[in-house]
Amino acid sequence: MSDNNELKKKAENGEDLDHLSLNDDRRVKVLSPGAMVAKRFFRNRIAVVGMATLIFMFLFSFVGGLITPYSEAQQFYRMDMQNKQYAGVTLNSEFRFAVNEGQDFNSVLQAQMTLAMLQNKDSFTYRDVSYDVTEEGKDLYSVTYSGKNTVLAIAYKDIISSSVQGSSVPFALQYGALKAYTNDETSFTVDGTAYTIDEDGGLFRGSEEIAYISRYVAQAIMPDIFLTRAFKEELAEAIDSGDEDFIFTDENGETHEYTITYDPASKTWSVMQLTETLVFDTYSAPSKEHWLGTDRNGMDMLTRLMYGGRVSLIIGFIVVLIETFLGVIMGGISGYFGGWVDNLIMRLVDIFYCIPSMPIIIILGAVMDAMRVDPQIRMLYLMLILGFLGWAGVARLVRGQILSLREQEFMTATEACGIRVSRRIFKHLIPNVIPQLIVTCTMGLGSTILTEATLSFLGLGVKFPFASWGNIINDVNDTFVLTNYWFIWIPAGVLLLLTVLAFNLVGDGLRDAFDPKMKR
Repeated sequence: MSDNNELKKKAENGEDLDHLSLNDDRRVKVLSPGAMVAKRFFRNRIAVVGMATLIFMFLFSFVGGLITPYSEAQQFYRMDMQNKQYAGVTLNSEFRFAVNEGQDFNSVLQAQMTLAMLQNKDSFTYRDVSYDVTEEGKDLYSVTYSGKNTVLAIAYKDIISSSVQGSSVPFALQYGALKAYTNDETSFTVDGTAYTIDEDGGLFRGSEEIAYISRYVAQAIMPDIFLTRAFKEELAEAIDSGDEDFIFTDENGETHEYTITYDPASKTWSVMQLTETLVFDTYSAPSKEHWLGTDRNGMDMLTRLMYGGRVSLIIGFIVVLIETFLGVIMGGISGYFGGWVDNLIMRLVDIFYCIPSMPIIIILGAVMDAMRVDPQIRMLYLMLILGFLGWAGVARLVRGQILSLREQEFMTATEACGIRVSRRIFKHLIPNVIPQLIVTCTMGLGSTILTEATLSFLGLGVKFPFASWGNIINDVNDTFVLTNYWFIWIPAGVLLLLTVLAFNLVGDGLRDAFDPKMKR
């Protein structure tokens, strides 16, 4: 009573009492439904942490890709010492053929001559033409037309090679040299020119060495490399001695080291040389230039993670949009009309629930691999397939919500006002389902990103040169990479884990915020 008397006195004295007004503007602070949801959401500290994580992921993926100095597919190189194949060596044990200039002695005739030599025959006939086979020396045979002296070809096992780069040994000289060599002769004459053969098989015209004879066939891997006789002889000695390492000093006094390996299957020796080579800067450790190192293709890992996050998030959002679009349409029609329409659509939903999505996606991925679909088109197909196979859950949610909403008074009012059916569904019913859709879509984003990552990890999703967190983790298929290069797969795995967890936390927070019974 004393308080009331005091207020009366203040009023009689003309004092301003507006600040004590009990009108609604001063007494109650009214919040809109959206503001109430936001207030409830931000009171949930775990949900706020999830939202902050998502904001960081979006900035990392979309803004980080813009400010990084490297492009998504930029490759880096380094100079590295590598053992590269320098030459190949075989010990000739088969007959080879050399055909005289201007003569025709094809492979069929060569086969016939080989058969005659193996059967110790001195002649053979082919297409009514007779040929004489003459043994000129050890493992050396010549062939002529019967009754004629012109040599058509020779079969030999000892190889004669030119000592001069870029030149070849004429047939007449080859025939004369091999004939003398196989009969242990040290000199012979061809076309009036005298030649000598030393004990090592060297062929000389006067004092000039022009060729050499050996059973070893040594050929350089690169066509611009010429193997000298000295190199071949020392290499043959090393092979005969069973050495695995071979050191050769060339005519300029430079020493080169080689490694010799033998392949029993092909009966060849591979000569490897340690060479400084420009190679991809693969699996380099984190450094000032590459904060998270480089991957197996010599690309910056941090940049690939940024672009990979962009691809994973975009695929996740587009797939969820496709699922929501199809689910809202089918669920809205099913829930509003009911009856046979509802039964038909729900049976279709049941069919989609029964479809084994993962095997189908794996099969389609293998088909796209076989068809060599462009990586960018492949991503589009992947999004369409995932979206088309995943709408059934959204349709069932929308249908259930609409079944409970269509009998309420506001829907009766829309029917009484003559509003058309499509407007009733999409203008009055669907907006009331949006809170539940937001929660479902937010939580579905995480599972979609995981599905894409799984497919990319299996090599059926996003393809090179595009990056996604899934195909980045694909490197752990190699046990050596898994155990030795942690910076290749752990960052991508952590980002994938945090993103999916953040979407789930935000989804839980939105679910609680939209629930009016929650008192948080």
